[in-house]
Amino acid sequence: MADKKLTQLSFEDALAQLETIVDTMESGEVPLAELMARFEDGTKLLKLCESRLKDAELKIELLKKQANGVAFAPFTPPPES
Repeated sequence: MADKKLTQLSFEDALAQLETIVDTMESGEVPLAELMARFEDGTKLLKLCESRLKDAELKIELLKKQANGVAFAPFTPPPES
């Protein structure tokens, strides 16, 4: 997957592609060489999704701080399972 093409994906498109890769990998019918390539693509998509979510979180925090001086609690992500 070309990095330039990857960065042009929306969060929703990247997530959909990641879900497709996971489904394909979980099927158990993928040859090892293809499995490794899909794993690499999935890793890139995961990093992109995480980055887009972090950017959105930071933007929301900034907007909250600008909301007429109203104080909001900082965002705390839920604990990982």
